[in-house]
Amino acid sequence: MATTDMAAYCFGVLESHLHDKDHPEPSFDDGEFPLFVTWKKWHDRYEDWVLRGCIGTFSPTPLHEGLREFALTSALRDTRFDPVSREELATLQCGISLLTNFEDAEHHLDWEVGTHGIWIEFKHESGRKRTATFLPEVMPEQGWSKVEAIDALLRKGGYTSKITEEYRKTVKLTRYKSHKIALSYEEWKTAASSSKSD
Repeated sequence: MATTDMAAYCFGVLESHLHDKDHPEPSFDDGEFPLFVTWKKWHDRYEDWVLRGCIGTFSPTPLHEGLREFALTSALRDTRFDPVSREELATLQCGISLLTNFEDAEHHLDWEVGTHGIWIEFKHESGRKRTATFLPEVMPEQGWSKVEAIDALLRKGGYTSKITEEYRKTVKLTRYKSHKIALSYEEWKTAASSSKSD
């Protein structure tokens, strides 16, 4: 499943891009998974990691290609944030999430906080179908109940009207699990130095 080598590869891809160097070669097998790459930045004020970018795909994707693509997309083209700069690189943590065990839920509350990620489909005010997702770790990190998570996900997906219980029941929900690994820049550089000295 997810390994520190994958997060190290994403750091290498981002660093190479920011410094106009050739991308590194991956050192792990090229299986296929739905995947997300998450960048977080250390924040002294909160004494914690805060989100800096997160983008991925629910389509099974070759790891070498997918991690290379989403390492850059999540760092540079997540529209919620400015692109990551060279100066920020040393403050970052990279998280790799490989998604598994997709199941159609019977209703919008048919999932467990701390166990499942959730992906919803819903009808926007415009009549168009919209989708949105939260990875499994988001709900415990935010301290959300199931209802709070559904409401936050609807807002994330662009729904602006009042959210009623009747409307929540129209949501189609898919639950899934995730195997995640996270690596900080410092851990990456320390491991790289150790490997060279060996």
